[in-house]
Amino acid sequence: MSASRSADQIHATLSSQIVAGHLRPGDALAETALAARFGLSRTPVREALQRLAAEGLVERGPRRAFAVRRMTTDGLRHLFEALAELEALCAGMAALRMTPADHAMLAGILDSDDLPGADYAQLNIRFHQSLRQGAGNDVLAGMLEDLNRRSLPWRNAQFEARQGRIASSRAEHRAILTAITARDDTAAAAQMRAHMGASLGVILEMIAARD
Repeated sequence: MSASRSADQIHATLSSQIVAGHLRPGDALAETALAARFGLSRTPVREALQRLAAEGLVERGPRRAFAVRRMTTDGLRHLFEALAELEALCAGMAALRMTPADHAMLAGILDSDDLPGADYAQLNIRFHQSLRQGAGNDVLAGMLEDLNRRSLPWRNAQFEARQGRIASSRAEHRAILTAITARDDTAAAAQMRAHMGASLGVILEMIAARD
């Protein structure tokens, strides 16, 4: 396995354990111990930890050692408030700029959600990425890149945290697509804000139950 793929594996495992609460705030993440745990060298471990630090899930403590960072509910709320407004802006611009071919592509992503064995978290990422591209604004897309990276572990976790969240998320995506195909930028933005708000609600419930 390449170092990059190994780092992806470590990153996915650790981010899932942090969000689920199996790794608690303040828990040490020593490179040597993690390398032994995964049976890998320290290079992919270091890469994975640096990615987690960029996402705000871990931080460097004394002697530059990594540890799980405490994410407060206020911190998550502020993150999702900013994300919701930028995502809503993208959705509104996409409603005015996307072509019929783009609409068909979005519909295809949503249709894939219903296939047996579909990876909904990945399809959710594709849907939001397509809207950002459809907005046709590179500056806005760049602003969203950091917020998306920091929120993605929490957004993915919601689909495991609450039974039925996938179904409600699908319905919210359909409502966004309906507004976009109608070229109703106001409705598209409002639907996106509601969608992001619903995600935050599930995540806060998940944290409350975990803690």
